[in-house]
Amino acid sequence: MRAVTRALRLFAAGALCALPSFAPAADKTVPLAPPAVTAMPSGPFGDAVRYGLRIMTDTQGTVHGYVGNGLQCVSCHLGAGRQAYAAPLVGLTGLFPEYRSRTGRVESLEERLNDCFLRSMNGKALPSNSKEMIGLLAYIAWLSQGVPTGSEVLGRGFREFAAPSPPNAARGKAIYAAKCAACHGADGQGTKAGATYVFPPLWGKQSFNDGAGMARVSIAAGFVQTKMPLGNAGTLTDQEAYDVAAYFTAQPRPSFGAKKKDWPAGERPADAR
Repeated sequence: MRAVTRALRLFAAGALCALPSFAPAADKTVPLAPPAVTAMPSGPFGDAVRYGLRIMTDTQGTVHGYVGNGLQCVSCHLGAGRQAYAAPLVGLTGLFPEYRSRTGRVESLEERLNDCFLRSMNGKALPSNSKEMIGLLAYIAWLSQGVPTGSEVLGRGFREFAAPSPPNAARGKAIYAAKCAACHGADGQGTKAGATYVFPPLWGKQSFNDGAGMARVSIAAGFVQTKMPLGNAGTLTDQEAYDVAAYFTAQPRPSFGAKKKDWPAGERPADAR
């Protein structure tokens, strides 16, 4: 919470004049309507917002020491956290602290962000008072301006739906070869331009670990069906999305040892690794 405290002190001093305020929620569900990138504020707060956006789009170049694989934040948070059903960041400032069943406790937004670094990025947690953490918090606060506190933004997280029939990884392997391998590689190791991945690896040492949300078949299926294949999103059926998710999530990937502590209240989902 020290990062938020520091931000509030800057606000009180007039440095964060553009920090959005949050009114009590009248309607708990609101549209996803992020501000235009051209509307970023000036001054110290604007600088922090722009740095947060840079972390989202060039995670490897800005916080490489905290990343343990080849992914960028935008590998999952498409559009730098602005797209529906691709883990948008809009409105998160007014939702935290929030209870999470995976940890069995109320978490701050800083803790939630660091969970991504530990799991999806297979890396290390950002210090709570670091320039990087403050940049991410500022960017999310800017994206969240005008969203009432406690509101759910339409399209939050990933699309949730049940598999029409049990997922079949053998069918998924064939779908992967036909629909996914051109970008992510036949071996799932992604496609690079120089040292940077243009298309992220879906398994192996450079991909997310087995404690990440995307390692769950249901979450991966929601992302795939809604957003993939790139340029042809929505062309896979719900069953095809589940089948291909069952295939690639089961491939070898880094192990997250702390996952054994997940869901301490006994709410572990059936597809949790």
